[in-house]
Amino acid sequence: MTTDHDVAEAERVADALLASAVGGPAPSVRRRTRFHALRVADVRPLTDAAIEVTFEIPAELQGEFDYLAGQHVALRTQLDGHEVRRSYSLCRPPGTDLATGAGSISVAIKRDQGGRFSTWAQTELRPGDELDVMSPQGTFTSTLAELDGAHVAGIAAGSGITPLMALAATVLARSETSRFTLVYTNRSTTDVMFLEELADLKDRYPSRLALHHVLSREQRAAPLLSGRIDEERLRRILDALVLPDTVDEWFLCGPFELVQLCRDTLADIGVEPAHVRYELFTTGEAGRVEAPSGRAVQVRADEPVLRIEVTLDGQSATVESPVAAHESILNAALRVRPDAPFACAGGVCGTCRARLVEGSVTMTENYALEPDELERGYILTCQSHPTTDRVVVDYDV
Repeated sequence: MTTDHDVAEAERVADALLASAVGGPAPSVRRRTRFHALRVADVRPLTDAAIEVTFEIPAELQGEFDYLAGQHVALRTQLDGHEVRRSYSLCRPPGTDLATGAGSISVAIKRDQGGRFSTWAQTELRPGDELDVMSPQGTFTSTLAELDGAHVAGIAAGSGITPLMALAATVLARSETSRFTLVYTNRSTTDVMFLEELADLKDRYPSRLALHHVLSREQRAAPLLSGRIDEERLRRILDALVLPDTVDEWFLCGPFELVQLCRDTLADIGVEPAHVRYELFTTGEAGRVEAPSGRAVQVRADEPVLRIEVTLDGQSATVESPVAAHESILNAALRVRPDAPFACAGGVCGTCRARLVEGSVTMTENYALEPDELERGYILTCQSHPTTDRVVVDYDV
């Protein structure tokens, strides 16, 4: 039987491994994610459709914004009278800053077709503006206990480069014998985010960084690097350029179709799933509409209800949820705890993660939790629906 002490010890060891692997200062206390108002220090164009946004971190909030390479933050603002939240990966390695000086974090925002937040950020966001920024989180981080001699590989598409920028720079800086192989696919050269920064990183580590740009709509000198990455091209790239047998850890980031193709192909050639980390910026479901969070639900006196108990910041609250409403735990929790954490509400970012203490649930989607997190009882509250009369979840564990 796994006890709370076992879980706590496993998490302590995991934090230590993360700190040693990426060199970033893992917080000594597992903090609860919170929003803080941060000032925009700089907005820098990356491509015609992408910008890098840098936030100043006041001295009193430094500890709240320590992070590991590969983690992300949620941004929150009001647009047309409605709250909008989006998650974005931190694109600079921990401990670095721009001309703004120490105490900054940066994210890259690529404009999505029809995307309200990304379009607003691209056209309206200016230095001096303030946005609510949630403290960093996420498990898209290295679990290697030792980087000396390690070979890490990453495959990214489009804005999927943002966490891999931080990961590559950190892995290479923390050991003189580590290697990083990066396969980065875009439509054309003009779509490549952080083109100059990637070139600088290659110049800094010429023998230890292998950088391969794959362009789907632009001819390159090497035919292998020209065209869309399908299974046949992926296998050829792996065999000729990456050499899977030499890789200790894999990072995949991009749209659902590419990430799933890479996962399936790596599994087929014998790569253990435990060595593959992945992160999505879309779920791949055309026309999918995310369930609203916090939608009004009225409980009538004559209808059967479920009881959902949530613990957040050491305080517990209970809310009744009509069986017929089939609402998520997050939706119910927001009626009694409006500060319950969430961002995408689509099962992708993992912001709403909590531990299931009592009862059982079904999860509609899960693109964020690793198998070991599921085994330890974690759920995505935005996707979890109770299957027992009483459910108890804890956001603080």
